Formats: sequence, C-alpha cells, structure tokens
Amino acid sequence: MAMSAEHKAALAEGRRQAKAIKSYLQALGARKPGRPVTSDSLAKKIENLNAKIESETDPLKRVEMVQQRLDAEDTLDNLSDAVNFTQLEADFVQAAKTYSDRKGISYSAWREAGVPADVLRSADIARTRRG
Repeated sequence: MAMSAEHKAALAEGRRQAKAIKSYLQALGARKPGRPVTSDSLAKKIENLNAKIESETDPLKRVEMVQQRLDAEDTLDNLSDAVNFTQLEADFVQAAKTYSDRKGISYSAWREAGVPADVLRSADIARTRRG
C-alpha cells in the first residue's frame, strides 16, 4: 500500500525533529564546565608555550610543554570543526514541544537529561509535577 504525501511529510518531520533533539543532547554532553575555549585564547596559549619552551632548560619540563602545545594545536584545529551550539539549541527549541508531546517526554525527563530550564521554557515545555 502506497503512503500518502501527508504521511511521508509526517515521517520526514519526525526524523527532522529526532535529529535536532539528538544533536542538541549530544552537544550538551560534550560541553565542559568553565570558560568556553576560543581560537584567540588557544592561539595565545600556543604562543606562550612556544616562548616557555625556548627558555626551558629542564628537558622533562620542556617535553611536557611541547605536548601541551601539541594538544592546544589539535584543539585549535578541531575548534573549526565544532558545531554551532546556538543553532543546535534553536533547532531543539523549535522541535522539542511537538516531539515531547508525541513521545510523552516530561519536563523532568528533559531536565534529568541536562537540558537547562530556560531552554525548556523557550520551547514552551511546562514544568509539571511528577505523580
């Protein structure tokens, strides 16, 4: 039996919502506490490490700083591949209410998954009492 255009559209919308929710939750899990790392702060760290490496006389300390510099350079390279968290959050907000209603996901479940209260408020997901 062939699917109607409406049914195909509904399936596509469900996949889009699931992808938006999953991407946002994965990005939330990858975030680290503290100040966000920027390309400018990493470039400055690399510059400072290079200066310290040049003047370091202890070979063990020097090799440790070389590794720190290499790690910072890798992070800088990966930073350009980083996802746009603001866009992921906006996509989540757009999809979360309908997705929650369809799947029966409560405010408490989202909070336990790490979604901030202000994001849920933006998504119009009401705080409810657990029974």
